[in-house]
Amino acid sequence: YHLFYQYNPNGAIWGDIVWGHAVSKDLIHWYHLPLAMVADQWYDIMGVWTGSATILPDGKLMMLYTGSTNESVQVQNLAYPADPSDPLLIKWVKYPGNPVLVPPPGIGAKDFRDPTTAWLTSEGKWRIAIGSRINRTGITFVYDTKDFINYELLRGVLHGVPNTGMWECPDF
Repeated sequence: YHLFYQYNPNGAIWGDIVWGHAVSKDLIHWYHLPLAMVADQWYDIMGVWTGSATILPDGKLMMLYTGSTNESVQVQNLAYPADPSDPLLIKWVKYPGNPVLVPPPGIGAKDFRDPTTAWLTSEGKWRIAIGSRINRTGITFVYDTKDFINYELLRGVLHGVPNTGMWECPDF
């Protein structure tokens, strides 16, 4: 089992967020590995925030995560294992074309985060949800993709609730 988690290596305070990584054979005893992803690119230099993994039918692993850019814009990025045969998945590669998703028109730069694990539709497309807000209404956007690089925003929102503010980490 793999557990990726938000972590500040400089202290128990908000800021400098990267991804820690631990593995376990029994979900009781955990072995901490080197950091999985650090804030080292313009599209995630202000933080490597939450995301989700999807295992494709061919066994490939795709990781979508929110990065905060050097201008504090929340964008979605893609990463994958450098060596998929490594059972510890020590080294990760960030897709050179990141970011793969930016906030859609009308959405604040700091209101577009936390992609879900993708699920496969009956049309053979992958679908993800991303938390956001419009004014004080928390919403969830839904996107389709065939390759985890190109995305189509579906019309409307999956769900919205007035006066809830930003929806963090939507999932179901």
